[in-house]
Order: sequence, then structure tokens, then C-alpha cells
Amino acid sequence: MTVLAVFRSRAHSLDYAERLYKYGVAATTVSAPKEARIGCGLCVRFDARVLPRAKAVLKTGRYTSFKGFYKMDFIGGNLSLTPVQ
Repeated sequence: MTVLAVFRSRAHSLDYAERLYKYGVAATTVSAPKEARIGCGLCVRFDARVLPRAKAVLKTGRYTSFKGFYKMDFIGGNLSLTPVQ
């Protein structure tokens, strides 16, 4: 399963991806899907197995534009985003 970290700021998305990399988490910066309903256009994608570490890394920064973590699934060929607690 894939998780997206969604931000309202491109700078925060890029910084978070870099910070994840420094903490040994494989992540990529990708275009935000329209289903995320954000304006910046970027989010950070990573495997759900590293979600606990990704949450810990998030707390090390001041990401005021963080919108949330979303599970990304394809259902019937359509993209579905579900908030992750």
C-alpha cells in the first residue's frame, strides 16, 4: 500500500521528502492527485510500512502546511484517497 503526505506548500513537500531521505526512508516527491484537493501540486509518496517512521520525522519539522497522510488505492480503475490516522 502507498501513502501520500499532503502539504499545502511546495517548499514543505520538498523539505519533508529530503528529511525523510536523511532519516533513511525511501520516498519520492510526486504531483498531487486532484483528489487531494490541494493547490501546491506536490506531495510525498512512500510505502505504508514506513508510516510510523514518517510520522516521527514529520514531528521534527515545523510543517504548518501539512494537510495529512492519505492511503492511496485504485478501486475499479479510479484513484481513492483515504485519510490515515
